[in-house]
Amino acid sequence: MPDRRNGAKAGLSRERVLDAALEYLDTYGLPALSMRKLGAHLGVEAMSLYRHVPNKAALLDGLVDRVMEIAFADLEEPLAGRAGSWVPWMRQFAHALRAALLAHPGVLPLAATRPVNSPQALRMSERRLAAMRAAGLALGRAMDVVTVLATFTIGHTLAEVGRTPGHDDSEPDVDQPAGDLDPAEFPNLTEVIATRAGLDFDSRFGQAVDILLDGYAALPDGSAIRGPHA
Repeated sequence: MPDRRNGAKAGLSRERVLDAALEYLDTYGLPALSMRKLGAHLGVEAMSLYRHVPNKAALLDGLVDRVMEIAFADLEEPLAGRAGSWVPWMRQFAHALRAALLAHPGVLPLAATRPVNSPQALRMSERRLAAMRAAGLALGRAMDVVTVLATFTIGHTLAEVGRTPGHDDSEPDVDQPAGDLDPAEFPNLTEVIATRAGLDFDSRFGQAVDILLDGYAALPDGSAIRGPHA
């Protein structure tokens, strides 16, 4: 019989519960996640989890929080009083978020659909906006930049992972060989598949982030600092 310990004996913490939930999500997918299954995964009774996450909704919000914590753990803040320092900082923000989401693709549908309103996420957002304002960006513009970069990064990473959440992998994908395409009818798609033109996710992401940041930096309250993909 398995030793189904309580939370205290198992040494549970909120971080450990969320990390185990991320691991479970990446392995089995969001539809399979439940408090009972997560408890079994940790070797404890499900009731032990409620000391750290009060309900499943809090667990799902916590998963998004945890990925954001992982993504931005080493992200330095822009230099206060240095105009335009938010630009390379937001470039790092986008790349760090993509890397964390690729490492934990099971959380993508949550990141794309759940509001960011937990206390941890709100404190993170507040610090981010304060840092960007200190670097010379107006509040509304700072909110626009963060929202656009985060939304683009999540959407791009969803496409990069290449699966519709909750579905199998049977959907067609232009990034896969398709020998039944007629070159006469689909000359451009045939060439894309043969040459891989436009299918480099790393290059596409980096260029798009730089274009977005260059556009915002060129506005009256920005200062253009171009990146390596410019």
